[in-house]
Amino acid sequence: MNIHEYQAKQIFQKYGVPTPRGIVANTPQEAVANATQLGGNIWVVKAQIHAGGRGLGGGVKLARSIEEVEQLADEILGMTLVTHQTGPEGKLVQKVYIEEGADIKDELYLGVVLDRAKEMPVIMASTEGGMEIEKVAEEAPEKIIKVAVDPSIGFQGFHGRELVFGLGITDKNEQKKFIDFASKLFKLYMENDAELIEINPLIKTGSGDFLALDGKMGFDDSALYRHSDIEEMRDLSEEDPDEREAGRYGLSYIALDGEIGCMVNGAGLAMGTMDTINYMGGTPANFLDVGGKANAETVAKGFEIILKNPNVKAIFVNIFGGIVRCDRIANGILEATKMVDVHVPVVVRLDGTNAAEAAEILKNANIANVIAATDLADGAAKAVAAAKGE
Repeated sequence: MNIHEYQAKQIFQKYGVPTPRGIVANTPQEAVANATQLGGNIWVVKAQIHAGGRGLGGGVKLARSIEEVEQLADEILGMTLVTHQTGPEGKLVQKVYIEEGADIKDELYLGVVLDRAKEMPVIMASTEGGMEIEKVAEEAPEKIIKVAVDPSIGFQGFHGRELVFGLGITDKNEQKKFIDFASKLFKLYMENDAELIEINPLIKTGSGDFLALDGKMGFDDSALYRHSDIEEMRDLSEEDPDEREAGRYGLSYIALDGEIGCMVNGAGLAMGTMDTINYMGGTPANFLDVGGKANAETVAKGFEIILKNPNVKAIFVNIFGGIVRCDRIANGILEATKMVDVHVPVVVRLDGTNAAEAAEILKNANIANVIAATDLADGAAKAVAAAKGE
């Protein structure tokens, strides 16, 4: 689950992570009232969407008067903001964050993410603040400092020293402030079951203080039951409605931009299936993991969600029966043909528990547009061919 910048900063403030003052607004009039309340003579008007790159997309602008605050808020609210993370369809801006101006001397990057290879959180820092971290990683990877922190010991002084020395912070007072900042951020990450915290930019002011000028946070959905206050921050309007619907049926679904719908059990097999489709010259239209508790109803729902995408020209069902039996998937396919207009070819590869029974079920059903496959490569090749009308 992701949250907005203003919500991330509310959490930051609870942990003593310094941020500029700001207030969220839903209308230009609220934006004016917020700027007046904050005081000063410079404000930043920030679009609130669940995506990075807002500044480059025109969603973050500086205002030097109350009148300009109102004008910019009016321009940004209601706009469809397109960034490198939203895709070409963009996202509708329904809120803006009015924030006080800041005295920026330097811009840094600071983040905490889970490194699955190391099996522990990693703090990443860079002197290249304000830039896309992916671009920095590609063009100048040596400028990214990575410090793994073993959760069993937590953030220690030597972690902090590795960060400040790597960033070239030599002033003793600034070193102390940065280490304190990073320590609080790591504590926040661990105590809230976060998957990602990103501050880009983290600024150093003229007085040598560090402020989170931006804030991005994502959380482990499976741990939200422990954090009702964070779950209340969920903005459903920012989430894909098909992904939400799939979640209600225990399906893991992510829409992609290809033309071959995928229905698979297990995340690893799903990734392998999509890779094989690409290798065979096709493009996957989605990631869909039916999990280990699939039944006829959930499989039918999976077909329904896949077929909502008008770009889908074929579906590849690739199931290795273990916890979920192949005959259950076969019955689900039959149920889907009754409940949903399955108007595209369906390539089916079922292997494992009760695979023979599943093959018999599909054979006896005599469904015209169901194509049997023997293995992953055969299924992917047939799905690509079917999508091309061959």
